[in-house]
Amino acid sequence: MSGSPLICFGQQPCGFFPRRFLFAKFETARRLQAEMGGEVVFFFHDSDHDPRETQTTVRHRKTGEPTQLNFAFANKVQRKWSPLFLKRIAEGWQANTARQLGAYVEPRWVEAFKQTAATNVADFCLEMYRRMGLLEGIRVVRSSDQAVRRAACEISEYFVDTAYSGEIVRARGFGRELKLHEGGEAWVTLPACEFTREQISPTRDSRLRWMQSVVHCTHYIAGAGEQAYLRKEDAPEIIFVNRDPIDRSDEAYTDVPA
Repeated sequence: MSGSPLICFGQQPCGFFPRRFLFAKFETARRLQAEMGGEVVFFFHDSDHDPRETQTTVRHRKTGEPTQLNFAFANKVQRKWSPLFLKRIAEGWQANTARQLGAYVEPRWVEAFKQTAATNVADFCLEMYRRMGLLEGIRVVRSSDQAVRRAACEISEYFVDTAYSGEIVRARGFGRELKLHEGGEAWVTLPACEFTREQISPTRDSRLRWMQSVVHCTHYIAGAGEQAYLRKEDAPEIIFVNRDPIDRSDEAYTDVPA
């Protein structure tokens, strides 16, 4: 490990306006960096496939009533199983959503939303975070990056990006068997196929070890939910830091100072 601090936090794409808990992680990382120097890395887990991750809760500027918005996806297979970096945004969604946003966010964020040209969910979220100034001075490491996947350690708990029904989906690996979760106890078993490490991404339980084998951070910022499931014994060299508190943590953050 380097003698200089490397401060890391991780998150799936979590709304086209970031949820407030993610903003708090950015703020915690910058506070730590101001205190001790070093580099900040955002581990962007865009290999996740859960469409609920990108749900965006905004409040009406006059009434304060919350509204939940989300992407419209190209088709049902993509919505359920494609990784976020491959979920294509349905035609017309951006224009339709932009017409609604003026009631919920400042005009500058409506304009930033309109100008974002990404065609998949993960890229769209990341570009919005960039336009909001959240990524300034921060290195982004993406779990979809094939170079990252090649460099990462082997894991026994994983997902595999593979072909299904004309799309690329994220199937759970059970040995060499791949399955898609239908919900509850129901699974779809895919035909046997060969796959390489460039197709592999971690599960929740193997994510820390997989990420750390590439990032080699000294400090990791985690929210309350992460603290409950992180296998800290997989990376005893890391100093774990609680993210700073923030109210209405699951709602979208749109109050970035000008």
